[in-house]
Amino acid sequence: MRDFETGEKTGRSRASVKKAFARGGGFCAHARFAMDRINQAFARARSQNRAAFVAYLCAGDPDFATSLEACRALLHNGVDILELGVPFSDPLADGLTNQLAAQRALEGGMTMARVNELAVALRLEFPEVPLVFYTYYNLVFSNGIEAYVTAAKAAGIDALLTLDLPPEESSDVAEACARHGLKTVFIVAPTTPPARLPVIAAAATGFIYYVSREGVTGVRDAVAGGIPEALAAIRRHTTLPVVVGFGIGTRAHVQEVARHADGVVVGSALVNVIRDHLKNLPAIAAAMGDKAADLVAGTSRS
Repeated sequence: MRDFETGEKTGRSRASVKKAFARGGGFCAHARFAMDRINQAFARARSQNRAAFVAYLCAGDPDFATSLEACRALLHNGVDILELGVPFSDPLADGLTNQLAAQRALEGGMTMARVNELAVALRLEFPEVPLVFYTYYNLVFSNGIEAYVTAAKAAGIDALLTLDLPPEESSDVAEACARHGLKTVFIVAPTTPPARLPVIAAAATGFIYYVSREGVTGVRDAVAGGIPEALAAIRRHTTLPVVVGFGIGTRAHVQEVARHADGVVVGSALVNVIRDHLKNLPAIAAAMGDKAADLVAGTSRS
């Protein structure tokens, strides 16, 4: 097992990573990959006649080292884009599964600085994989928008998905992201009025996330209806990729959504792997890899 705290197998100690992070610019100098990892990930998936697979985990759940191994397992098993949930005490868009994951991470000592360290560790090992912060505006604002975005960019993050930030009120975050070369991701819901679609499309620069059902995150028995029609309506206003999430938890669900969407997002079903192995933490990485490989297999359109 690779230990980020000691640097075993990675060849990088926590101190050395923090030193590199503090030198200024972090991974900004990695121009070969930084040009547009998100666009490249979707282009790669299209060239292989499949949807991109977007995975979500809460950073630091249940502790730093286990979370790092779980993320590594995802990225070694076909995940195209990784959403790192920034643990927050009031995650209003999340169901019980992800709420408990955030609680475990916070109780385990996860802070914003440690989230950035986790991103740094992943960026060092996976220089081509897009990393997205799944966060809430209170965390961005309370840290200072410029400071938050600067630190995220230095850590190797590619985009911010700020769940509770409407595009009409996002100019400060959008401008900071533009200055530092971060993409923005915005959400469309089944209840979004058609008149707001052009506003959301104009604000997004990375991709658009279609939340396929009302309510909060969580595994459901069936995929929501109306997805093809909703995606068609969104695509009338943007050429950006559109991903679909909320309630997708099985390979069959992934297959159904992949026929229509540019990307498929799975979160709670992966977080449940951690929940189910809390009494045997060393088993999480292997179980996570198996689950990811099974889900990713559903992205093919062949």
